[in-house]
Amino acid sequence: MNKSEISTVTQFVLLGFPGPWKIQIMLFSMILLVYILTLTGNTAIICAVRWDHRLHTPMYVLLANFSFLEIWYVTCTIPNMLVNLLSKTKTISFSGCFAQFYFFFSLGTTECFFLCVMAYDRYLAICHPQHYPSIMTGHLCVILVLLCWLIGFLGHGITIFFISQLPFCGPNVIDHFLCDVDPLIALSCAPAPIIEHVSHSVSSLIIILTILYILGSYALVLRAVLQVPSSAGWQKGFSTCGSHLVVVSLFYRTIMVMYVSPTSGNSVAMHKVITLIYSVVTPVLNPLIYSLRNRDMKFALHQAICGMKILKPS
Repeated sequence: MNKSEISTVTQFVLLGFPGPWKIQIMLFSMILLVYILTLTGNTAIICAVRWDHRLHTPMYVLLANFSFLEIWYVTCTIPNMLVNLLSKTKTISFSGCFAQFYFFFSLGTTECFFLCVMAYDRYLAICHPQHYPSIMTGHLCVILVLLCWLIGFLGHGITIFFISQLPFCGPNVIDHFLCDVDPLIALSCAPAPIIEHVSHSVSSLIIILTILYILGSYALVLRAVLQVPSSAGWQKGFSTCGSHLVVVSLFYRTIMVMYVSPTSGNSVAMHKVITLIYSVVTPVLNPLIYSLRNRDMKFALHQAICGMKILKPS
């Protein structure tokens, strides 16, 4: 096809969750509430770690960075989703769509590496407690955090760039609530099996390697905990790592269904539900999981809230 005959798509239509107006308002209210809770919970964790000097340890520094990541992870999708729920056109510009695509994938990849680093931190703390302070120093913690962000934002950059260079000549309707890889490639006028294969291979490789590392780390942690003779040691080990494993389970089970296992048999509605779980539901649960299962974090959050009340003018 001659390029001159192609009318370039300048915007896409995100169908989201079609339905009656009352359903749209209900979804808008629910998702807005989840968004506010996500921002509040993760911001509270960041403030607690910032204000409580007892939490200035690698474990909580990583948790604060993870909460910061979650804030941006939901912000790159939910505001646009809320606008579309109230909009009749439900459009997003070409550049806006690919910007959302890039940040959504990059932040998701960064989350995978953050979970790896957090698993490594717990492995050192429980399996090698004598050497933990000398290995997991503040300098190493900063390096690991920077590497997570750097690798996360470089991992998909090239493939997303090549997808953006594909010819899009219409239709421009995406039956989803965000710009994702499969719907975008499906709208391309020219077949791109190599780009599609590379994109899925990179996603699968990152997901599989990180989950194997995380599971391996916690398997060693579990073995070390079971060797502790006292029940108090068991309780402390399971309490510390239990919350991490819950987060890992919630996040990885959904992204593996979407990007590793074949999804052609799943309906479009099922794809939307799965994406909604790992992109909206999981980030709002993380602060609850970490704060409710961690005594130090609960105490720090209580102190931060009390401090805010004291500082509030009467």
